Amino acid sequence: MNGNLLKTEKIDNIDVVSFENVKKINALISESVKEELTSFFNKPNTRLILNLEGINYIDSSGFGVFLSVMKTANNNYGHFKLCNISPEVMELFKLLQLHNIFEIYDDLEDCLKSYSEPGSLLPGHK
Repeated sequence: MNGNLLKTEKIDNIDVVSFENVKKINALISESVKEELTSFFNKPNTRLILNLEGINYIDSSGFGVFLSVMKTANNNYGHFKLCNISPEVMELFKLLQLHNIFEIYDDLEDCLKSYSEPGSLLPGHK
């Protein structure tokens, strides 16, 4: 991976991934990020949260990464959620209508709690 772009921690058997020293997700790093994130779903039933705290811009290749990771997660009975999206980046999600596709939470705490809600791991749950 390009010089430690991602940091991973395990909380309650949930993989929580955040970016280190990254403000923008663009074509320069998107392929590396995609490989790293999709590798979590090599085993079925993986639960992953991508914490976007500190990210202030995502280009089309970055959104492509998220869609690819979500598809890989779904194909492997996994779950992929996002949290801590800045207002600027949320505007892009809304412009692209992606806020209706991804499970997005205001903060990590709410995102972690969502995994313990009844029915939260059923297919199609939002």
